Amino acid sequence: VQLQASGGGLVQAGGSLRLSCAASGRAFSNSAVGWFRQAPGKEREFVALINSYGGSTTYAESVKGRFTISRDNAKNTVSLQMNSLKPEDTAVYYCRAYMYNAWGQGTQVTVSS
Repeated sequence: VQLQASGGGLVQAGGSLRLSCAASGRAFSNSAVGWFRQAPGKEREFVALINSYGGSTTYAESVKGRFTISRDNAKNTVSLQMNSLKPEDTAVYYCRAYMYNAWGQGTQVTVSS
């Protein structure tokens, strides 16, 4: 499966963005999907996870209450709605399909203060 992440951009603090991870090659409805991020000079860190059919989600403490992960298996996509963005959310965001150990190419999110 190939993953394509999109939706990043430049936003002011307090603003919102919606990231999308689209799968091609095969359906990934049976795979848990996660979002990770990597800021300059830092290690890649976990952001959010959704299980294969969307019944369970997990979030990093730093984004809990601000970010929402969801999926549409009919469209083969997983989304990350990011609200109340902070400058410390600035990073390249990656999606991952666990079953296939596949990663998207990353999308840049920049939050200005």
